Amino acid sequence: MNYQESLRYLEKIQNLGIKFGLKNVQAILNAFDNPHRRYPAVLVAGSNGKGSVCAYLNRLLTLHDFRVGLFTSPHLVRPEERIRIGENLISARSFSRILTNLKKTIEVLIDSRILRSPPTYFELLTCLGLIYFDEQRVDIAVLEVGMGGRFDATNVTIPVVTAVTTISAEHQKFLGETLEQIASEKAGIIKKGIPVVCGVKKRGAYLTIKSSAEELAASFHGVFDRKGAFSVEMGKNRYSFHYLSENDTYDYVPSLPGRHQGENAAVAIVVAEKLSQRWRKLEKKKVIQGIQSTRWDGRLEVFSHRPLVLLDGAHNEEGAKAVRDYIRHFLPTPLILVFAVMKDKKIERIADILFPLAKTVILTRFPFYKGASPEEIKARASQYEDQMLLEPDPKKAYKLAFKQASPQEVILVTGSLYLVGEIKKFYA
Repeated sequence: MNYQESLRYLEKIQNLGIKFGLKNVQAILNAFDNPHRRYPAVLVAGSNGKGSVCAYLNRLLTLHDFRVGLFTSPHLVRPEERIRIGENLISARSFSRILTNLKKTIEVLIDSRILRSPPTYFELLTCLGLIYFDEQRVDIAVLEVGMGGRFDATNVTIPVVTAVTTISAEHQKFLGETLEQIASEKAGIIKKGIPVVCGVKKRGAYLTIKSSAEELAASFHGVFDRKGAFSVEMGKNRYSFHYLSENDTYDYVPSLPGRHQGENAAVAIVVAEKLSQRWRKLEKKKVIQGIQSTRWDGRLEVFSHRPLVLLDGAHNEEGAKAVRDYIRHFLPTPLILVFAVMKDKKIERIADILFPLAKTVILTRFPFYKGASPEEIKARASQYEDQMLLEPDPKKAYKLAFKQASPQEVILVTGSLYLVGEIKKFYA
């Protein structure tokens, strides 16, 4: 398949939805002689912050001259964004070549009844990434776990450290109704004797993860366990942070804005310390340098300056609160909000967090089967009806925001990384 044929093939696969279990991924990778077993990995799960933690780790490890494979999801504009060596995306040629080989192998496995069903979109791209990392002879892979943990496609790898960033109510249909049940699913990445780094603060979820670690004799490292270990200072235009780990102290100003990014960075710092103890020695100076020079699109990303446009993939209450707090501290309000969200999210609660910041809320949607329509969002957040404009085309919604905003005002595009991706596509 050429690149365009590869994209069409993936589009067909995407409609298969979500499937739990590791048998498909294990069978496919076994047919490729288990490439994922030839390098160590870091697995990062959680509800929020896991992509940022992976980005920090990728950057700080790259600064140590290690060859780092980075796998994240979702992508914003092109699927190749999910698979990188350091800062470099997989090429379209390599992407198409490996996907073609995967397609042929999967057809053989289905014909021989080794596979009972085709892999999902996420499973397929996970396999593609793991094969590519082996081809590229990476020193280590940093893998962002998908929705869950226990049955996530990334969980076939051999981690040297695992991490869980935060736990919030999400995907209850698949992961469970309570935070403890969700935490139990995400704790499924913990392996016997392998250290686990935990950034979770909510007590019930925290104890669930800690209990899972104890059952597997995995050393447990609570990032925020020690009183006063994490502190923040708010300057005129940014936050600065102090973190006291089990072994050292760190003062840093992350390149990614927001208080929550200081917390994500603390998780990455503790993971780096565990890697330094169990894998290769890392330098504190380069760890901090990595935290302070990471680039990661769609996380309070400044997309334009006049008016100021921010793109953020806040997709749940926790993410919405992080964005709200940053805006309240550092930016003028009211703002113009361009908003789209998945229909399975707690739209009413997210609206209660973000919509009071705005004088105008432009409701739109993104072309994904799980995306809520503007009409559905309006119905579920009807108390803000007087602020709302409906424009289903995201490009037109973005242009409408510019018509509504003065040069001194702020436009915030948020609700989902899928919406952020749609906006970025117009300017790619």
